[in-house]
Amino acid sequence: MASEALRDVAVILLFTKFFGVITRKYSMTQVLGALLAGIILGPTGFNILGDHHFIEKMSEIGVIIILFLAGMQTDLSELRRCSKALIYIALLGVAFPFAGGMAVAHIFGLPVLETIFIGIILTTTSVSITVETLMELDKLKTSTGVAVIGAAVIDDIIGIIILTFLIGRLDIEYTSFSMELLKIGGFFIFVLIAGILFRYIFNWFSMREGKKRRIPVFGFVFCLILSYVAGLFSVPDITGAYIAGLIVCNTVEADYIEHKLEVLSYMFFAPMHFAHIGINTVIGTMDNQILLFISILLTTAIVTKVGGCFLGARLSGFKRKESMKIGIGMVCRGEIALIIANRGYYLGLISERYFAPVIIVIVITTLLTPLLLKLIHRKDHLEDSDLTGLV
Repeated sequence: MASEALRDVAVILLFTKFFGVITRKYSMTQVLGALLAGIILGPTGFNILGDHHFIEKMSEIGVIIILFLAGMQTDLSELRRCSKALIYIALLGVAFPFAGGMAVAHIFGLPVLETIFIGIILTTTSVSITVETLMELDKLKTSTGVAVIGAAVIDDIIGIIILTFLIGRLDIEYTSFSMELLKIGGFFIFVLIAGILFRYIFNWFSMREGKKRRIPVFGFVFCLILSYVAGLFSVPDITGAYIAGLIVCNTVEADYIEHKLEVLSYMFFAPMHFAHIGINTVIGTMDNQILLFISILLTTAIVTKVGGCFLGARLSGFKRKESMKIGIGMVCRGEIALIIANRGYYLGLISERYFAPVIIVIVITTLLTPLLLKLIHRKDHLEDSDLTGLV
């Protein structure tokens, strides 16, 4: 078993880096290469990997590290400046896809609960792939990058609140809606207290110890603890990781911690995470109605998310091109949508017939987002080059 896991890790790392080189050669993000590698290695492709349990666990740690680094690389002054914009972008970025998803499901005659649930799935935004792409493009600390990350965090919280409300309508023994709201509020109170204590203790310890190798370990441990506590409060663990990054980025050794964890992420955990998303893509035989459903739902998922976030950004004062970048950055659904879809399937909120098509739509948006981001930022680069030539 151990030797099989070692073999799988070696194969995944080799394929992700190989396809990453190819996608980079053709001016595409390496994230896309890792996703394609996972599809090829998984059930849709050659299916040469063994037990996926170990890969799944490494992927979970990978997304935590990616969001922790995203928090550390977020410009807090820019985040405060964009706070009003985040609310507009997040609310409209939830409302449009929610209504659009429900409309598509209703047209295809799905039951009420299933209709609402598909709307919920489209509200989510997976920030991890967008973050990795923006990091690669060196656009994470821009006003648009900060807006995408901040609004995505709010999106996920809103999506979970709506899902909690829907689950509360079922005759299943779950915590009440009001209790869930109290738990989410309790988490942010905990974050405020823990953040103040951690920053004081960590700065004191760092000043005393200097740049020791144990310093990044303590920072990462804080990230894992906050991610774990987030789960206890019914908040996504990746939200806890992102907030941990925001806290650690204000410590005296933030740059040193970031550098050490970036190496760990690039070498192992990020490739495992993005390959795992590809591995989970299982495409089987589908009839014409399902293919039509996928096409319409995919179009709706993209248009409503881009449109809602674009409008929110414009209302917040962003320029047209910046607003489009924000809208495209919010298209990716990824792991949050996959988690919600799996939970809904377990609870009977979505039927087996429509579960696979929804998963495919999630994966396609995940594949498209890096390409679209790369394309729109490449246009900026070409325009800058043209302007330079005119000077």
